[in-house]
Amino acid sequence: MEIEIQSKTNNPLLDRTEVHFIIHHEGESTPKRELIRGELAEKLNVKKENIMINYMKSSFGTTDTLGYAKVYKSLKEVKAGEREYILIRNNVLVKEKKPAKEEKKKPVEPSEEKPEEGAEKPAEETTVKPEEGKDEETAEKPDEEKEESTEKPTSEEKINEEKLDEKKSEEGVEKPEGEEKPDEEKKE
Repeated sequence: MEIEIQSKTNNPLLDRTEVHFIIHHEGESTPKRELIRGELAEKLNVKKENIMINYMKSSFGTTDTLGYAKVYKSLKEVKAGEREYILIRNNVLVKEKKPAKEEKKKPVEPSEEKPEEGAEKPAEETTVKPEEGKDEETAEKPDEEKEESTEKPTSEEKINEEKLDEKKSEEGVEKPEGEEKPDEEKKE
């Protein structure tokens, strides 16, 4: 891996030096930002923490990567002059992880007031935990399935059965015992 500095521009207004560079990495993958920052720090004689790589662009099929970095005089200036996502990319700031989403329904906390005699029990005791609710639902499902199987067929199901019976009779398939054949077939 070899770094070639194309241009080095001093920016006194923002108190930094801007560097455009090319990385030649024959037979290797695109190098990591940390490695590039270290190599640039050696070439420019500055501390690694004062260099922020803004971007590195590599093209398909080539072993060259174009890059742009900003060199500051101190870490304080780095944090003042750079956007947060650039600092996170260059491992100057650590990205804060958001806490995992909590359950949408939180249990009701009991009030500090004492319940009066004859009053209902607090809401906390009557709430059902989601885990317990699942167990009860699964326990009830077999009963519901049994009820469904013993129910009488709906009108739509009856209509569908009648259509199937008509098709079978037209094709010459005999119906099971107990069912009547159409009047046309009885005469023959």
